[in-house]
Amino acid sequence: MTDHQNNSDAYDSPWKEVLEHAFPEFMAFYFPAAHAQIDWAQGHEFKNTELRQVVRDAELGKRFADTLVQVTLKDGEQRWIYIHIEVQGQRDSDFAKRMFTYNYRLFDRYARPIASLAVLADEDAGWRPDHYGFEVLGCRHTLEFPVVKLIDYADRAELLGANPNPFALVTAAHLRTRQTKNDPQARYRAKLSLVRSLYRQGWDRQRV
Repeated sequence: MTDHQNNSDAYDSPWKEVLEHAFPEFMAFYFPAAHAQIDWAQGHEFKNTELRQVVRDAELGKRFADTLVQVTLKDGEQRWIYIHIEVQGQRDSDFAKRMFTYNYRLFDRYARPIASLAVLADEDAGWRPDHYGFEVLGCRHTLEFPVVKLIDYADRAELLGANPNPFALVTAAHLRTRQTKNDPQARYRAKLSLVRSLYRQGWDRQRV
């Protein structure tokens, strides 16, 4: 392992863990319109093993936080929802193509509509891929997908701190991790501030 790998911030595993811990809250915070259409009383089920089986032969890079979740809509129709979280924080020229590829492979496997959603955790404000497709001989094949950009929350620190949704904390923590890179003292102060804000909101020790 290189020094760069040793010292880099590990975003993937924490993102995946908190996503599986609080999936409804994830949807409510980042994709409220979609959240409102889901019948949460029917529960939800992660299908990550099935996801790996569908995309395991695709040379599309290492993606720890790719998640497939089965939910039921309020109109009674059952859907698969495919959540792709780009936690590496790097601009990727193949990102939109990968979303497109995963989407049609999952549709081919399950013959159900697939909702592909993306959270971009990079620092390039101008990079916002939200579609991919092609047209040839009058045939058009296109995927358009909702995108959330975390740096858009950078000027909402006070609102994030007051929001009880755990993904407000996740967003704040991600942004502060970026801001305190290579500054351990500043990072410690940021962590302390976040923890104190959670206790002020009434979180118990275990949840913190």
